[in-house]
Amino acid sequence: MPILNRVADLLPDIVAWRRDIHAHPELGFDEHRTSALVAERLREFGCDEIISGLAKTGVVGIIKGKRPVSNGNVKVIGLRADMDALPIEEATDLPYASKNKGIMHACGHDGHTAMLLGAARYLAETRNFAGTAVVIFQPAEELGAGAVAMIEDGLMERFGIEQVYGMHTFPGLPIGTFGIKHGPTLAATDEIEIRIEGHGGHPGTPHKCIDSILVGAQLITAMQQIVAQNVDPVDSAGLSFHQFHSGNTQRIIPHTAVLRGSMRTLKPEVRQLIKQRVGEVAAGIAQITGAKIDLTIQDSDAIVFNHAIPTELAIGAAKEVAGENNVLETPPIMAGEDFSFMAQARPGAFVWCGNGDSAGLHHPAYNFNDEAIPYGTSYWIKLVENTLVA
Repeated sequence: MPILNRVADLLPDIVAWRRDIHAHPELGFDEHRTSALVAERLREFGCDEIISGLAKTGVVGIIKGKRPVSNGNVKVIGLRADMDALPIEEATDLPYASKNKGIMHACGHDGHTAMLLGAARYLAETRNFAGTAVVIFQPAEELGAGAVAMIEDGLMERFGIEQVYGMHTFPGLPIGTFGIKHGPTLAATDEIEIRIEGHGGHPGTPHKCIDSILVGAQLITAMQQIVAQNVDPVDSAGLSFHQFHSGNTQRIIPHTAVLRGSMRTLKPEVRQLIKQRVGEVAAGIAQITGAKIDLTIQDSDAIVFNHAIPTELAIGAAKEVAGENNVLETPPIMAGEDFSFMAQARPGAFVWCGNGDSAGLHHPAYNFNDEAIPYGTSYWIKLVENTLVA
């Protein structure tokens, strides 16, 4: 692969950036140090324009190619990396482990940011493409809010972006391989909150009470049947509860309870079906038990959908970097990603970059594998040079 040697030359710097970011993680919309580091590096690289403050802490760099643009060809593409960390206490014992208690880069965003910085440095040096590469450093992916905030701040229109691309580390996928598929790639995620108002009282007179814990248990059991009984088995869907809060002492049947969970789907029609059935089940349990049940479903990430032409371009770039046999068709993942909103705003594609045998994402022992950096950085470079042609 012709650019690997130059990327290898840059590797010590990229690794240093990655580990510095890892040691100083910041939560969504609070990535002030990370944003400042990114903007400073982009200025050093000689980007044509650096814009800070999109979506509070987002940074955009503009790099113009030196080749003329022909009519009909793509002129501007966006490359997106996310910057935020998670509210997790790190358990790696690395020399560059998080210095911020209770916060860590447990999803590889430190690696995403560093790889895109490496690509930006190379592209600003060589400019061996036609048109404009827009490097996008996005805040608050873990909140499901950063992409929308950047779009609302005019990301696509202001910079004339025609196609947009994302990349994410993938534990279990070997180093030096990529995963990608056409169509639905990551799930839509919707947050569920159920507030139950029963009738509290003495455990010795349960017949005079409406037990909010019992109502909550019935809700969880009944809603688990929605995916099993109402969704076509060939369609993917998930419905789970992550929090159940009720009561604070012994010998009292609690008056209220709160359930929180999420639903995940890969098809709009399945998403709508589950929302409908969740509402119907809640209403039915309320009628049976006499409890008051308030249901809220909050849309979070949309379905990440890989569009045909950008996906073919992404596959081609990945194959140039990793080889024909190391670009794998990966099945959809039921995790969510707010890159989905960028790919709704413009045609786009999302690719997985192998992280090797590591702890899973969002695990306190996870660490981005620096051996993946040459592959991810080189992928971004080949994607720009192959897509923005004269």
